[in-house]
Amino acid sequence: MSAALSPRTLSRRALLALSAGGALVVASGGGLRAQGGERLVIAGGDLTEIAFALGAGDRVAAVDTTSMFPPAVGPLPKVGYLRQLAPEGILALAPDVVIGSADAGPPATLERLAAAGVRVEIAPEGKDVSVIPAKIAFMGRALGREAQAEALAARFTAQMEALEAALAPIEARPSVLFLLAAGRGAPMVSGTGTAAHEVIGLARGRNAVTDYEGYKPLSAEAAIAAAPEVLLVPDHAVGMMGGPEAILARPEIAATPAGQAGRLLVMDGLKLLGLGPRTPQAVAELARALHPDLAETIPSPSGTPG
Repeated sequence: MSAALSPRTLSRRALLALSAGGALVVASGGGLRAQGGERLVIAGGDLTEIAFALGAGDRVAAVDTTSMFPPAVGPLPKVGYLRQLAPEGILALAPDVVIGSADAGPPATLERLAAAGVRVEIAPEGKDVSVIPAKIAFMGRALGREAQAEALAARFTAQMEALEAALAPIEARPSVLFLLAAGRGAPMVSGTGTAAHEVIGLARGRNAVTDYEGYKPLSAEAAIAAAPEVLLVPDHAVGMMGGPEAILARPEIAATPAGQAGRLLVMDGLKLLGLGPRTPQAVAELARALHPDLAETIPSPSGTPG
């Protein structure tokens, strides 16, 4: 007996079925090309960055709320959070193509858009650095900019190879606790299988929490047992947590080596977690912060010493 299908699998199969019935749809990087005059709606900050990097920014009619870079996206209409898209608002913008990340949805919205004749394309899924060239190639095909995508992917690969070579000799890896959010309850902390886990490892750090996958609340006892040497927080969450001092004063944080030393790093959340063209910058920035004595030997994303 076959395994039960996930909602994302059902969505993609439904999209493909709609395509067979006449609505022009591609799912998971199928490769139809967008023409130069087509209006794009993009749901996924990483995909928006790639679209602009490929020179297609002038065709983007709207983006989701995770799309915050480059600055040119600021004035664009927003269609909501990528996991909670509503078809009515998107259809009102009269897009020709909706390009979504693997997390975009809900499935019913994607199916409604496809049924209305909008082409829907869903990017490859992945939580490690290997998915970035795949996403760049996907966007190149979707936008009809394969040559530009090939150049961007080659630049990304060269940057990552330079960083890997520079960081390879580092043996001491400080333990890092990534806090995604924290309210009145236990903070949401990254385990394995996340973009945060990937970037921490690439920067020659060590994720302090590895006994579960994804993001889960971490009890005070577990936080103390993890004994992180460094706290890492995305910039958009710092204010929600009450600011740096409030974060360090939380009981489950204050008792850790990182809390006692006041070692809190704040980074651009989209750059850190987006797994997009700026991932080399995120790795270099975090590596310099984790290994300050070696900062001058760590190359910048352009390949020159930073």
